[in-house]
Amino acid sequence: MISREEALNLIKENVRNDKLVKHMLAVEAIMRKLAKRLGKDETLWSLTGLLHDLDYDIVKGDMEIHGIKAAEMLEGKLPKEALDAIKAHNDLTGFKCDSDLAKALKAADQLSGLIVATALVMPHKKIEEIKLSTLRRKFKQKDFARGVDRNKIKLCEELGLSLEEFLELGLEALKEIHDKLGL
Repeated sequence: MISREEALNLIKENVRNDKLVKHMLAVEAIMRKLAKRLGKDETLWSLTGLLHDLDYDIVKGDMEIHGIKAAEMLEGKLPKEALDAIKAHNDLTGFKCDSDLAKALKAADQLSGLIVATALVMPHKKIEEIKLSTLRRKFKQKDFARGVDRNKIKLCEELGLSLEEFLELGLEALKEIHDKLGL
């Protein structure tokens, strides 16, 4: 399995959009904290989160191959379980994987978007300003962050976490790296 440093180098080589890099860092942080909470392999889970969108610029909007291409790029660098989760995180690939890792990646991917969107409507646009009650309210508000799939966030329940616990875990994870996210 590759190191985090090697993963970051792959990102530098393949991802040009700074917002996307920050998203990948956010998903990594949530996945690491989730793995720790669930007693899973923190390195594997965090690298899966970090690299899940590695191909985004390369596929140039062809969402039917987004995730598939990333898995090809990461062949031999991550175990099959991680490659399958990356392929499955995008429903448009048609690739099915119901492992805990795949469920966690789908949930973390969407939760990161909800937390960032919530931060952007705070007075100072800072994650530190977000309270759990605010995040809960934004989760329930269907007209807020419409691109965030709340049902995927609820996959946390299949991992043994309540929605409340997962929102809190994600918020804590992103507060820990707020400086890297610029929020």
